[in-house]
Amino acid sequence: MTGLRVLTVDDSRTILAMLHHTLSNAGFKVLQAEDGKQGLEVLKSESVDVVITDINMPVMDGIEFIKNVRASGHYQSLPILILTTETSQDKRDQGKAAGGTGWIVKPFDPDKLISVIHRVVH
Repeated sequence: MTGLRVLTVDDSRTILAMLHHTLSNAGFKVLQAEDGKQGLEVLKSESVDVVITDINMPVMDGIEFIKNVRASGHYQSLPILILTTETSQDKRDQGKAAGGTGWIVKPFDPDKLISVIHRVVH
């Protein structure tokens, strides 16, 4: 299935570029933001099917971003995947408590990422 709209939120331009390349080649429409605050702005004007967010970002980190998204009644069931270098159980627990749907450790495998997106959207 193609045409899914994916918002990627990461302060690394390299990761954003890699995500854009991987996801657009898989047929997804990709929207991007460089921190959680910018991600919330995108969500105000665009509808998306899934969000992929980093944890460690300036301005608003991924945990706060997820909490803000979940606080909006409009996005209670939106799948939010956390893509991060963090591997600690504490961070995973924080991500899940905030409302994260899944956890992927960087560097990501493009095929696995696409597979996970399809799984969480259905």
